[in-house]
Amino acid sequence: MNRRLVMSGVAVCTATVLVLSGCGEKSTSGGGSDSSSGSGSGGLTIVPVAQIDTSGNEVKPDESRKPVLPSELGTAPCPDTTIAMAGALQGDNAALGINIRNGAQLAVDQHNKANPGCKIILKSFDTEGDPQKATQVIPSVINDASIVGLIGPAFSGETKATGPVLAQAGLVATTASATNPDLSGQGWRTFFRGLANDAVQGPAVARYMAGKLGYKKVCVIKDDSTYGVGLAKTISEGLGSAHDASCDADVKAKERDFAAVVNKVSQAKPDAVFYSGYYAEAAPLIQQLRNQGVNSVFVSADGVNDPKFVEQAGSAANSAYLSCPCGPAKDPFKADYRAAFNQDPGVYSVEAYDLATILMKGISEGKRTRAELLEYVKTYSGTGLARDYQWDPRGELTSALIWMYKVQ
Repeated sequence: MNRRLVMSGVAVCTATVLVLSGCGEKSTSGGGSDSSSGSGSGGLTIVPVAQIDTSGNEVKPDESRKPVLPSELGTAPCPDTTIAMAGALQGDNAALGINIRNGAQLAVDQHNKANPGCKIILKSFDTEGDPQKATQVIPSVINDASIVGLIGPAFSGETKATGPVLAQAGLVATTASATNPDLSGQGWRTFFRGLANDAVQGPAVARYMAGKLGYKKVCVIKDDSTYGVGLAKTISEGLGSAHDASCDADVKAKERDFAAVVNKVSQAKPDAVFYSGYYAEAAPLIQQLRNQGVNSVFVSADGVNDPKFVEQAGSAANSAYLSCPCGPAKDPFKADYRAAFNQDPGVYSVEAYDLATILMKGISEGKRTRAELLEYVKTYSGTGLARDYQWDPRGELTSALIWMYKVQ
């Protein structure tokens, strides 16, 4: 999910219900943070198209897996125990962090309802997705002795900025969304990624575009975030001869006038444009491309794969392809999430639910200190709603696949 540069106000907040987003089959009608949600989207939704491997080949999902659920972790009593979530809860791309917070909160609520004698508390910390802000917020997580495990940080930039202090504190940090490949090479023994990284996503999506979709000429546009730069590199390399570097372009966070980029793409006439960044910039970019008559297929990844993109881009988003290492949400999770938050689950909601469940499973089995829970996660092997979870010594999943979605 991966992410990484958002600016807004300062806040550290406990878990409360905020309404903002959706994934699985993601509808733009009836959700969102304000009354404008869904306006101009024409009822468009983001629907799963196919699961793919690193060669870009479609892989049939395994429907036989039985996931570990928070309501089935046992009924043994335990002292009140606290886990935390850290990510953007304010700012241009806050929907991504709120999706994570809500997914984790749902898991905690279901656990506590089934086992009132072992109460788990979720504390949420707002980093705004900003690496500098995260370096001020994460010490509050570390210094809270009651917190034994973390879901986050959410974005790659803030994860890179705070990984060393989390490792030094010995606090297990399970991210539902940070996908920059370099994060697992830093030597942090507390870092665990709950989905595939961009070294998996990039080649898979690039080969799907050049192979299954048959694109012969692709322009790659990237933002200036840690996530955007890293993903663009793997996409460009994976496209091979289909990548036309002459029409590549760069944008900046909070940029909204893309006239120069649009002109460059218009002249190149590519089959497709891949955008590596977040939905706050992707929405006006695709609108301006369409307004100038550029009909090249728009393709992007998890930073854009959110109903907020469709809501903000309106009809221009129609037929866009969006990838994600995150799996689609299905019932009964989807129905439970909607009942709890009055919206569909969003990108990374399922991963956050699974990661919270793993931490709570460890707690239910008596791992109630930071050191004990860290060791538990290191050796964990089990099935969640999204996938199987088992990590190598670098904190990468031993097996991970990618999903392709489409706006329609």
